[in-house]
Amino acid sequence: MKKIILSILAVAAFGTANAQDGGFKAGINVGLPMGDIKDAYSLSVGLDVAYTWEVADKFRAGVTTGYAHYMGKTETISLLGVEVEVDFEDAGFIPLAGTAQYSFTDNFFGGLDLGYALGISPSGNNGGLLYQPKVGYQTEKFEVYGGYKGISADGSTFSSVNLGFNYKF
Repeated sequence: MKKIILSILAVAAFGTANAQDGGFKAGINVGLPMGDIKDAYSLSVGLDVAYTWEVADKFRAGVTTGYAHYMGKTETISLLGVEVEVDFEDAGFIPLAGTAQYSFTDNFFGGLDLGYALGISPSGNNGGLLYQPKVGYQTEKFEVYGGYKGISADGSTFSSVNLGFNYKF
């Protein structure tokens, strides 16, 4: 975790030293859980906040954070011939990550968030490695993207296919 936080700080320091046209954006996202967690969680929702700097022509890098919330399901399982309802607790994470975005054209981009997601809930959620590749459409004032979010935590992965919207300030 120390290496990830130091990497984020290095990107922030580099960006501050070379800031030309810094950009703040904030938005929301919604996702469908998949993989390890699809049977236990029904939906993910989140808030995103990022600040990026132009590092090279068509390439921006910076830092991002926010909140990711996975909504737990109630499932009925058969245990020794007896039907039992199991309530899965909601899970929450605060991502701390570096972000990079390359603009293929004025309107289309690809990007990657990479860092650590701090586990907030339920009790015992220690968090894990966060990775989020994404592609999207952008204008001067907003961007819409689709992506895959993975949080490798405690031997499993909280993963979802997401759709997001960011407003650029």
